[in-house]
Amino acid sequence: MLTRRQWLGAALGGAAAALATGAVPALAAAPIAITVYKDPSCGCCTKWVEHMRAHGFRVTTRDTTDLDQVKETFGVPRELQSCHTGTVGAYVVEGHVPAELVKKMVAERPRIAGLAVPGMPVGAPGMEGGAPQPYAVIAYTREGGTSVYARR
Repeated sequence: MLTRRQWLGAALGGAAAALATGAVPALAAAPIAITVYKDPSCGCCTKWVEHMRAHGFRVTTRDTTDLDQVKETFGVPRELQSCHTGTVGAYVVEGHVPAELVKKMVAERPRIAGLAVPGMPVGAPGMEGGAPQPYAVIAYTREGGTSVYARR
């Protein structure tokens, strides 16, 4: 019969050996949670939610017909507004922002309020179909500052 100390030593030794040889797969990163406020009848919003899920986000949707109030609550500047608004931690994601840029923002933690893709440019996630339009992903601050975060 093994003592508790002997069992623990054997278990830890085996785990260390498995990790050293690559026999144990790496743990997957926890999915990033995002809450998306959208109109219940908007198809492109639903497609964007599917895009986010396909890229590993844990999405909670909140259907509402009062998106103006949502945007006001989260401080989205009028000139940056689109059809849906998401929140990721303390950040706001407005419109059809690509998932990889949301992940980049969360990882880098810039001093911004959020990211926005104003309007509904063809070719952005959730707006596929037709000839893609070039568009800018805008970073904005609570004080009203804006800058181009990325171009697509």
